[in-house]
Amino acid sequence: MTQADEIFEQVLVNAEQMRQVEEQLFANGMPVSALMEKAALLMSDRLQELYPIDQYDQIGILVGPGHNGGDALVIARELWLKNYQVLVYYPFEKVKELTACHAQYAQFLGIPFTQDLQSLQNCDVLIDGLFGFGLNRPLVGWIGEAIEQINQWSQPIVSIDLPSGLHTDTGEVLGIAIKATRSLCLGLWKLAFFQDQALEYLGKVEKLDFGIPEAVVKKVISDASSVKIVTPNLAQRSLPLSRSLLTHKYQQGHLLLICGSRRYAGGAILTGLGARASGVGMLSIAVPQSLKPLLVSHLPEALIIDCPETETGAIAELPDLAQDFEKYTVIAAGPGLTLEALPIIEKVLTAPVPLILDADGLNCLAQLGTVSSLAKRTFSTILTPHLGEFKRLFPEISHPNRDRLQAVQEAAKCSQAIILFKGARTVIANPDGQTWVIPESTPALARGGSGDVLTGLMGGILAQNPQDSLEKLVAIAAWWHAQAGILAVKERTELGVDAWTLSQYLIPTCQQLLS
Repeated sequence: MTQADEIFEQVLVNAEQMRQVEEQLFANGMPVSALMEKAALLMSDRLQELYPIDQYDQIGILVGPGHNGGDALVIARELWLKNYQVLVYYPFEKVKELTACHAQYAQFLGIPFTQDLQSLQNCDVLIDGLFGFGLNRPLVGWIGEAIEQINQWSQPIVSIDLPSGLHTDTGEVLGIAIKATRSLCLGLWKLAFFQDQALEYLGKVEKLDFGIPEAVVKKVISDASSVKIVTPNLAQRSLPLSRSLLTHKYQQGHLLLICGSRRYAGGAILTGLGARASGVGMLSIAVPQSLKPLLVSHLPEALIIDCPETETGAIAELPDLAQDFEKYTVIAAGPGLTLEALPIIEKVLTAPVPLILDADGLNCLAQLGTVSSLAKRTFSTILTPHLGEFKRLFPEISHPNRDRLQAVQEAAKCSQAIILFKGARTVIANPDGQTWVIPESTPALARGGSGDVLTGLMGGILAQNPQDSLEKLVAIAAWWHAQAGILAVKERTELGVDAWTLSQYLIPTCQQLLS
């Protein structure tokens, strides 16, 4: 893969940026009609691969008033010329000039047109060309009713660029939206493809490259504050973590985990297993003293620091060994601690090293005051909330799940921390606006303890590379974690992937990346 190819695989654009990209193309001599032909021909070819004529010969085309409708009409023409039986649903009286020209030519060829939606019900496949990127008004009235009816039918629906009715940036459903079987994203990935609330409408997704010059992308999109996708190529360059032939354990990072309680002993074990898989040189784990034998039995290579505990089995205080924070490269705290450990989190916030907070570490931070507490730190902090924890940490950010990308960027800026916002599409942002998205995951990770594995894995990766870009390493850890879940599902099904099993697939995932 060339550098240009990787740019197109990594970069995400909002509606305004995509408009600017197209304007740059048009300003430099690319005719609008030529771009439409190029994109629509690519889609037509792909549709013929996905839905061969011997199995799907009746194709319904839903045509909107804009250039998305023009794309649909070019597809209708090409499929008709390949002997598909095509029926065009053309309900709008006012359409853009170029779309009207394509409609005129399609009718000249003899392609049947209709305003009766019911006549499409017997088609084998529907092509959604009603509305493309940039829609910002709710679909109501007769068009909303039409989409509602289409969604009740059983045939596959393929959306051009983006399902009609989705907001390009937030993935919000604007009144109602097409529930596509597939979405063929044109040119550059749009933000909606990585917003959790859009996923049930997108179906299977793929991007079709119609040859946007690299120079145009770079002119429109600033690298400093761009949103990027973590790709396998990026991960392959980063994993396994490089090390010198002359290295030794003290040069491969020393990670301190502060985790666990009598009630949540498993949190300490799972966090340690994640750290083990990272290859970190030295691993220390501070736990309540009653848990030490258990941790030693599961992680014999780790230095287990037994801490005085409360009557209910939470860490009461950190012994001198654990409080000597400067000995460690990175500290990760939180899994299984319980809220009784709030004084421990208050203490660890003073550590002069990068700090990862997860689970009860985040809940304690929320009680202490997120922004005011982190303002006192002079070293990097990484927060790893799911939606509920995010709301507790940042109550001033309303409806964070409505636009997760904007929410995580806002949280990173106001807290001056790196935020990893967990979800079906996990998002990572740093205070400067640099944002990474994990492009795929699995519902198998929605089980207790999987986040603990991620915390340990992330801590180990950061400890081995303290000079590297922390937000990139956090993103690599999240990608590795997600891919381990995906690999485990292939071999064990979603029901068979508990957190311990997930930890056992981290190394096979890295091996698969290298093969």
